[in-house]
Amino acid sequence: MNQPEETLVTEPVILNLGPHHPSTHGVCRLRVALDGEEVVDMEPVFGYLHRGIEKLAEAKTYTQVVTLTDRQDYLAAMTNNLAYVMAVEKLADIRVPERAEYIRVIMSEFMRIASHLMAIGFFLNDLGVFQTVIVYCFREREKVLDLFEMASGQRINFSYMRPGGVVQDLPAEFIPRARQLIDELPTYFDEYEGLINDNEIVLARTKELGVLPAEKAINASASGPVLRGSGVPFDLRKADPYSVYPRFQFDIPTGTRGDAYDRYLVKVAEMRQSLRIIKQALDQLPSGPHRTRTPWLIRPPAGEAYAHIESPKGILGVYLVSDTGISPYRYKVRPPSLINLTTLRDLAVGSKLADLVVIFGSIDVNMGEVDH
Repeated sequence: MNQPEETLVTEPVILNLGPHHPSTHGVCRLRVALDGEEVVDMEPVFGYLHRGIEKLAEAKTYTQVVTLTDRQDYLAAMTNNLAYVMAVEKLADIRVPERAEYIRVIMSEFMRIASHLMAIGFFLNDLGVFQTVIVYCFREREKVLDLFEMASGQRINFSYMRPGGVVQDLPAEFIPRARQLIDELPTYFDEYEGLINDNEIVLARTKELGVLPAEKAINASASGPVLRGSGVPFDLRKADPYSVYPRFQFDIPTGTRGDAYDRYLVKVAEMRQSLRIIKQALDQLPSGPHRTRTPWLIRPPAGEAYAHIESPKGILGVYLVSDTGISPYRYKVRPPSLINLTTLRDLAVGSKLADLVVIFGSIDVNMGEVDH
């Protein structure tokens, strides 16, 4: 007589990944429910880095707030500056000289390259390609930071942009160095792709992993490489052009599967497009003032304004409200890292724990921006 099979009763194991863990890219806690090695549920828990930037801004002058924006996504400080000053300029009706607009575009695209370099380097670290690629990425990022230091005197928190333009004009040696760098970088990008694109371990660990269908990406309001990796060709520089971007020719790279590998490929392709934009901007760079003269204490009329840009991680929006005072009455940020992070649970459930780390690295979030 056959004996009935015994059913093994198990319970999910709850594992806290982080908040202090190198693969959480900052102080992020992932509360993971595991059945063996399989992720059956996952909840991101954040707030460990909250600096209260939105509230601090309400006690500073409009110009002083620029220093706070650097510290949101501290790997993309220039573009943080840009979104904020554009909102102030709308609110206070400040015109920006043409030369300043070109300088802003040059800095923003170099910032996109520097941010993507770190995203790729950290992503490969999460894959277990320890040190090699990220050291190469740091090498090229340092060259970009040399240019930023030349223009602003800073290497991380630049505070370079101001309502009405930029704090100071480009030094004479900037343009030759910038041209030299845009000639050099494609060779380094080729080197990265030679190391990574056909690497069998990278392909096995990233293809068909963390697939985000286009419809889900749109419904989650994802943006940047996360959205474009899913095949959606949406980029604010073309969809809602700002500054002088309509004057430049560039393409919008997209993926086909929406997996971790596609999100990596989109970042590499975007760096090449950024070089195209920078070269055109340097060729067209006009003479003239670098900034419109504004009062030390800007007092916009009562009202509200919203400005958004295509930051390296996606749509970065800034909403300001004025009560005619010297400080914003309200300052709110729409950070792409926070919005993109909302897709993580859908991407992670059903994967293995080791793959969760790779998926998380592929969406490229910055906790300073999440805990804005």
